[in-house]
Amino acid sequence: MNNDQNKKIVILIPCLNEEITIGKVIKDFQAAIPEAEIIVFDNNSTDRTAKIALECGAKVIEEKRPGKGYVVSSMFRKVEADYYVLVDGDDTYSAEHVRQLLEPVMEDRADMAVGARLAEYTDKSFRPLHVFGNNLVRKLVNWIFDNKLTDIMSGYRAYSRELVQSIPILSSGFEVETEMTIRILDYGFRIEEVHLPYKERPEGSESKLRTFHDGFSVLTEIARIAKAYKPFTFFGLVGLAFILAGGVSGIWVILDYLEDEFVNKVPTAILATGLMLLGFGSIGIGILLNTISYRFRENMRLLNKIINKR
Repeated sequence: MNNDQNKKIVILIPCLNEEITIGKVIKDFQAAIPEAEIIVFDNNSTDRTAKIALECGAKVIEEKRPGKGYVVSSMFRKVEADYYVLVDGDDTYSAEHVRQLLEPVMEDRADMAVGARLAEYTDKSFRPLHVFGNNLVRKLVNWIFDNKLTDIMSGYRAYSRELVQSIPILSSGFEVETEMTIRILDYGFRIEEVHLPYKERPEGSESKLRTFHDGFSVLTEIARIAKAYKPFTFFGLVGLAFILAGGVSGIWVILDYLEDEFVNKVPTAILATGLMLLGFGSIGIGILLNTISYRFRENMRLLNKIINKR
């Protein structure tokens, strides 16, 4: 990391009504990594978050569009740096580990380092459904992309300049971490996890995460991106479901024919045939879209390399 002394590091903190914790978070990072610039992105806070951030010496930028996804997109569009650290403003992540988090990126071992939380946390750090949801999403993403990540939704991450300039952010809410992880895996960037402690929120600080609403948004985001980036997997599973449903329906028709040598359940036979055709058609669409998607990603990666060399 000694070769990177002249490189610009920014600490990006998305905030919505974090007046209880934002001052401590800023001061902790100022002490842990004094050479870094700290920028708070205020997402329509109605309390003293922005004022406290300014008083503590941070730069404050407003993002009027509500939603963490919009905030992260604005961060990456407006801020120029060599290394980026993204951290929540709720004081659940430890500033003293920021250099440990940056190390894989600054030593060019990874394009994104993730502060993985699930290895070390207190019982009060997560709601039970959040642990279940995180594990479910993690297993789905690992299965789709053949990976072994342990934390998909961590809000403590370090990024390289190349990655920030290459990854589009399209989601608007808390599913942004999942979207970014999926896109990074699909684009072929390197991810390294750094296992760090995760603290419970201080008393009086409330989570902005809505368990069921945001959980559904994350699952919807996975389905949408899987359809776009892994079309054979997505449409193959849909096709397999149709084929299985058609096969189950067709069993009754076959048994009926074997008994009477006549098809009495004509509507069921039509349904079974239709489901089977839909299934094989879906698989065919998946194969076609997978070929197109592969060529498109090749062109995008080549274009990114050309742009980054300029």
